[in-house]
Amino acid sequence: MTGFWTLFCKEVLRFWKVSVQTVAAPVLTSLLYLVIFAQALEGRVEVYEGVRYTSFLVPGLVMMSVLQNAFANSSSSLVQSKITGNIVFVLLAPISYLELFWAYVLAAVVRGLVVAAGMLAVAVWFVELRVAAPLWLAAFCLLGAALAGALGLVAGVCSEKIDQLAAFQNFVIMPLTFLSGVFYSIHSLPGVWQAVSHANPFFYMVDGFRYGFFGASDFPPAASLAVVAGSLLVISFVSLWLLKSGYRLRH
Repeated sequence: MTGFWTLFCKEVLRFWKVSVQTVAAPVLTSLLYLVIFAQALEGRVEVYEGVRYTSFLVPGLVMMSVLQNAFANSSSSLVQSKITGNIVFVLLAPISYLELFWAYVLAAVVRGLVVAAGMLAVAVWFVELRVAAPLWLAAFCLLGAALAGALGLVAGVCSEKIDQLAAFQNFVIMPLTFLSGVFYSIHSLPGVWQAVSHANPFFYMVDGFRYGFFGASDFPPAASLAVVAGSLLVISFVSLWLLKSGYRLRH
């Protein structure tokens, strides 16, 4: 476990050394979304009975930040290591592909949780939040961050340049997060777009995480958890296969 622990600590320190950029900046961005949408729609939209729109918005913004930052942590680290050439020191070390996978993914989870904690610590000064189901909240947060971290590994392995990774983030991650019900309930959408939303795995993470706060959701939380867990298994299998094969890692 020495190799795993060393690599995990290295990945955590990598983002913590620049926490203003990797933690404070995402929290500020989410806070700006909260302020802008609260000013525009507060009092005009009520998604769940008795829940203010700003309160409804906070869990979605927190989960969106968790997913984006967990993905960015593992993907950017791997791509930067490939570009600078120091990936060779990781590959030459006595670290199995399983240890490498878990070190990157768990470090991504840590960054996602730190950003979530920062966002919630700021949001409670602006909105009233209650936690109806803490175990559901923790389950969706952990599984969502792990899924995004594993997806970041896939993107990092497949990308050889920063612009390739940026394209993956702009054309895959951003649309999936913004169209996952962060700012709205899918019940307000036409039938076709509701069906499209159900094909988005990020929707189930946001909806299930929101259930942990309010005890209300657009989709049964147990079914959402099953979808998220299944998606995590699939992405983890793909990621492990890429790491084991050395695809675009060993030239």
